[in-house]
Amino acid sequence: MTTYHFVGIKGAGMSALAQILYDKGFKVQGSDVEKYFFTQKVLEEKEIPIFPFSENNIHEGLTIIAGNAFPDTHEEIAKALEMDLPVIRYHKFLGQLLEGYSSIAVTGSHGKTSTTGLLSHVLESIKPTSYLIGDGTGKGNKQAEYFALEACEYQRHFLAYKPTYAIMTNIDWDHPDYFKSVDDVFNAFESFGKQVKKAVFALGDDVQLRRLQDSLTIPVIYFGFGADNEYIAKNVVKKTTGTIFDVYHREEFLGNFEIPTYGDHNVLNALSVISLADYDALSMEEVKKELLTFEGVKRRFSITEKEHQILVDDYAHHPSEIRATVNAARQKYPDKKVIAVFQPHTFTRTKAFLQGFADSLNLADEVYLCDIFGSAREKTGNLTIYDLAKKTKGHHVIKEDHTDALLAYDDAVILFMGAGDVQKFQAAYEKVLDATFKNTKS
Repeated sequence: MTTYHFVGIKGAGMSALAQILYDKGFKVQGSDVEKYFFTQKVLEEKEIPIFPFSENNIHEGLTIIAGNAFPDTHEEIAKALEMDLPVIRYHKFLGQLLEGYSSIAVTGSHGKTSTTGLLSHVLESIKPTSYLIGDGTGKGNKQAEYFALEACEYQRHFLAYKPTYAIMTNIDWDHPDYFKSVDDVFNAFESFGKQVKKAVFALGDDVQLRRLQDSLTIPVIYFGFGADNEYIAKNVVKKTTGTIFDVYHREEFLGNFEIPTYGDHNVLNALSVISLADYDALSMEEVKKELLTFEGVKRRFSITEKEHQILVDDYAHHPSEIRATVNAARQKYPDKKVIAVFQPHTFTRTKAFLQGFADSLNLADEVYLCDIFGSAREKTGNLTIYDLAKKTKGHHVIKEDHTDALLAYDDAVILFMGAGDVQKFQAAYEKVLDATFKNTKS
């Protein structure tokens, strides 16, 4: 029996896939850099071995699952190829794994992880379900009928999948290091849509997704707020404890639903799940009950209450996502100031969306910026964080060892946003808070 060796096991998708195989009874191990990532916590709890990268990790009896961030020249992958061991890229392995399930792939420029998490939570309560979520969460159910997965459009990796259904949350221009325009992004989603077997559930309020109905031969079922959608959310009531809305299937009233989350984007995420569940003849009463108990996914509006402030960790790394996160904070905490702490992710994205980032961040009451987080593919660029700071409120740039400026905002919500390691700024600030209030109390 082979052992699956994951090269880059701490990656969000890789960690989740490793958990799925482990749950299904396979032997699993992996390797990565020695820096701590939040994705490794569950791997350690399952006692899945994690080694530092070394060609000595590679030996007979292994099947290599290679993370997409690592080229064939990586020491472990090169050694495996030299030994003629099976080497399969993450997305291709996942594509093979989907066969035999009623699979639902969730994709979109924004909202993939939150929607996959919500879909997995709802399905799992109704029927045996395996799932892979982009926050590093994976579960393999040996009796699974459904398989829910997050499908990433970057470098068209999702073209390795041929799912039963797809949910498409939106199309926006992102990953400017790869996609050249929004038309290029649409082309990728259109190609993916042609591989879906039964139906695509798409946001009908999205201009780009509306174009799909002209090119796909399978049903494209639209959901949204607009009256021209097949599934419509109406009478939305926004509260500090969550959001309530009615759902209609054409003219038919499906029910009144409540979610413990905030912002229009979360209503639409829930509506996509409701649409698919209704189409697949699942119990609306069960769906309604499970929507209400969803606790969210990692790094998506994750709240820590500390002393006189609310600290929120969020993965927002695109202008549209920052806007949604600020609006969600305004809904939940209408009487508090909202302070944005943002770490841009990659130089190409920062340059492409410089003004968009500034406009979204300036919706907050004050803005603090952290140095640009590079990537394995892109370590430097021809702009700095100060180019963005010039366009944002206060022109503030903070360092990890100097976050005490945030102490000034009494009874405020502080949003730590970014796709890099912005969590280290929150962790550093929490230490400052602890020390400050310890001294005050003593």
